[in-house]
Amino acid sequence: MPARFDREKLNVYRRSLGFVAWSAGISEKIPAKLSAHGQLDRAATSIPLDIAEGNGRHTSADRCRFFDIARGSALECAAALDVLVAKRVLGESEAEPGKTVSAEIVSMLVGLIRSNSESRLHEDVISYRVDAA
Repeated sequence: MPARFDREKLNVYRRSLGFVAWSAGISEKIPAKLSAHGQLDRAATSIPLDIAEGNGRHTSADRCRFFDIARGSALECAAALDVLVAKRVLGESEAEPGKTVSAEIVSMLVGLIRSNSESRLHEDVISYRVDAA
C-alpha cells in the first residue's frame, strides 16, 4: 500500500502500529476490570496518534513535544506490562515481546527528537575509568 502521509514512511510509526496490534491481542488475556487493561490500551493507542500529530507539525519544538508524549506513552506501556507481571496476570515471557518493542520505539523516538532539536540538551556518552588505589 502506498504511503499517503509522511508519517507512514516513518519506521517508528509502523512499529508503533505493530505494537498496537500486539497489545490488542494480549489485552484479551487481561480482565477488563483491571486498570492496567485500559491503561495499556490507551497508552499503546496514544503512541502512533502522537507520532502522527507531531510529524504533521511545522516547527521543531511542536514536533518534539508530540514525540516526547509518544515516548512517554511507550514507557507507560512497558510499565503497564511490568504491573501485569507483578500482579501475575501475565507471565514474564508473555510481556517480554511488548517490552522489547516498547524499548525499540523509545529509542527511535529519542532519535527523532534529537534530529529535530539542536537546542535540546543531550548527554554525550562518556567512558569512565576507575583507577585502582
